[in-house]
Formats: sequence, structure tokens, C-alpha cells
Amino acid sequence: MLFSKIGIIDENFNYKAGMYVGIEGDRITYVDVIKPNDISIYGEVYDGKGKLLMPAFYNAHGHSPMSLMRGYGENLPLQSWLEEKIFPFEEKLYSKAVFWGTLLSMAESIRFGIVSTSDMYFFIDDMVRAISVSGIKSNISRSVTNPLGAPLHDCVGFTEMREAIKMYDGFEDGRIRVEASPHAEYTNDEKTIRAIADTAKEFKVGVHVHVAETQKETEECLARHKKTPIEFFNHCGLLDSRTNAAHCVWLTAKDREIIKAKGVSVSSNPISNLKLTSGICDVPKLYEKNINVAIGTDSSASNNSLNMLEEMKTFALLGKIKSDNPASMTPNQVIRSATRSGALAQGREDCGLISKGFKADLIVVDTTGPNMRPVHNIMNNLVYSADGKDVCLTMCDGKVLYEDGEYKTLDIEKIVFETEKAKNKILGSI
Repeated sequence: MLFSKIGIIDENFNYKAGMYVGIEGDRITYVDVIKPNDISIYGEVYDGKGKLLMPAFYNAHGHSPMSLMRGYGENLPLQSWLEEKIFPFEEKLYSKAVFWGTLLSMAESIRFGIVSTSDMYFFIDDMVRAISVSGIKSNISRSVTNPLGAPLHDCVGFTEMREAIKMYDGFEDGRIRVEASPHAEYTNDEKTIRAIADTAKEFKVGVHVHVAETQKETEECLARHKKTPIEFFNHCGLLDSRTNAAHCVWLTAKDREIIKAKGVSVSSNPISNLKLTSGICDVPKLYEKNINVAIGTDSSASNNSLNMLEEMKTFALLGKIKSDNPASMTPNQVIRSATRSGALAQGREDCGLISKGFKADLIVVDTTGPNMRPVHNIMNNLVYSADGKDVCLTMCDGKVLYEDGEYKTLDIEKIVFETEKAKNKILGSI
């Protein structure tokens, strides 16, 4: 495909008008204001009038099968939400339900311009199958919970985590990567955390973990270990591998120093944190230290959508409130967090930029709607005025997955029907 005379967000996160961007296979091979000499090598020519081309979104923290629980556990704080609603529902999950629930999240992700999710859950075989069908990417992890410190050979989650890494890491030509994952500090003993850290090093994979999501979690960790969650994970060697630390709401100054020193990425999940009254991640302080800050939606059970443009706006506004500075959280920073920073959190070094040689993970945003006009600064409009439904094309690895209302890889009617059926079956058994 050749995108013709289209506005783009370039590799420095600045806007450029009237550009040509050429795609061959799964890569970007041409970026210039001048039309290429031979346009025939690109096949389809896409008219860029009234459109903006930008890197696609990388969702840095999610639990895709939990789309089945969207709207199920409302108006509860995190622990009550988990114990009273989510855990009883999850006990009744089964293979087909997870497959269809994951596909529903993949469809919603594609619609809103997300091409890769850092996903943490179980029933990994079924999730991989759904992701493969959808055509998008995933950094998937089988999260481990072993709070009582059962012997590791008796810990099903630990065994399944290792098997998933061996079986699926690098699957689908690298679209699927598998990471090591302790669910959190409060759901595992030290021996298990150390074993997971060793697994990440053994297989040379990344780590995905919940960190300091609530004040209660942080205070109880301090009582148990005389360390914050970040200090404890560092003590256990978990942060020695590429780590994606989800939430990071209750960090200390020392925590931020450790995160910077260890090269940890933080995935902020603003809407979920607000909805569960967990608090606000102090992103401006992370930006000050040049820490890689990505954006996650968390699950659609606690969000309740995967609308990344909505997430970006909330992320930006909360940063301004937290810093008490309306000049903080520039559109360039926010857009980078939703795109390139998410790719880096996933270890996808060749993704997240419109640049020659990079993977063709791209979205087109329609800028002609009344919510996007007039234009004083298109970057401001993108962060504060755009909606997920303004995404009119989603491309992953050079393949168009969604365009102008049409899914290219998914049967959306069947997905909706099957997830509704699975939800009803589960509710009938609780």
C-alpha cells in the first residue's frame, strides 16, 4: 500500500502534512514528502485527504478474556470487586468462553487502533488461538499465584507459565511473545517470585507484573518484607529482565530511582485506577526521570472499554492534576506513551514509529468530523478531541485488519453471539 498526500506523525512525534508512506510486506519502506518514482510496486494507493496516519497503539496492560465480565462488578473497590464478583465468575470459566472473550477484545482493540496488547491471564492455549486468528500481536503471560508457597512442582500456574513460554514464545512469526509473570507481590511468596525471575532469565523473556496498584497492597508489602513492592521485586531479581510494571500508583522516590536504574517500563492504567479508586499514577515524576511510560487499558471489566484515545485523554488530564501544572503532559509525550513507549515495553524495538525499516503497524484517523474541527494544532485535537471511532483503518505487520467498518479477519456477529452465550452459561452456573 502507498499512503498518498497524508498527514503523519513522524518519528520525532511531530506532524507533517502531505507525506507519502510506502508499505512492502510487513515493513515501512518509504517516507517522504516527494512522490516515489515507481508507485506500481506498492499496489493500492490510499488517498490521504482529510486523514492522519500515525503509529498504531500498543496496549501495555490488559486481561483480554475479561471482556466476558464487562459491567459485571460495578461500584466496588478493587479487593471487593475481585473477591465478590470476579473470582467467583473466573472459577466457572472454560476453554471456549476464553477463546470467544479474547476474540471480542481483539475485535474491540482492532476497532480502536490497538495492534498489540500485553496480556496477563490463564487458558493460554485458547488466548493464543484467538490472537492468531485476529491477526494482531500480543505479549502474553500466564500469571502465577502461589500465596501459600506451595512446592513449585505442585503449582499449576508456574508449570503452565513455563510450558507457555517454551511452546508459544515467537509464535506466528514473532507476533506472539510470551513473558514470565508473577501476578503480584501479595499473591506469591518470595520463593515463587525468585523462581519466576530465574525463569525469565533462563528463557530470555520479559516480565509482566502488577506493582503498587493500591495503597493497601503497598502498606501490606512493607509490613511483610520491610520493602515496597518495587524494592521487594528488585531484591528477588525480578527486575533484572525487561520488566513491564503495571499501575505503579503508589511509588516512593526510591522506587522511581530503582525503576530508572533497572530500565523498567511503567504501564499506567488511568481509567481502571480511577474506577476502582486505586489512585493516580504520578506520570510527570516518571517523565522527569526519562522512565519509559506506556499506557494500558487494564481489562474491560474494570475500564469498561479498550478505547485508547479515551485512555490517552484521561492519562493527559490526570498528569496535569497530579503535577498541578497545565503545561505538563504535552501531546507529543502522550502520543508517544500510547505508541512507541508501549512497543518498547513489549520489547518490540522495530515497532511504534513511522520510519523506514520499521514494522507497518499503523492506523488512519479521520480528521474531517466536527469533533476534529477547526484545527489549530492537530496533535492537541488528537489527544483531547478525537474518539476511538475516528480510527478508520488499522494495519498490523502491513496487513489491513479493519477499514471503514469492515473487519478483514473476524466475523464480528459470530463473536458477539458466542460471547453472549458463554456469559449466560457462566452466570447460570454461579
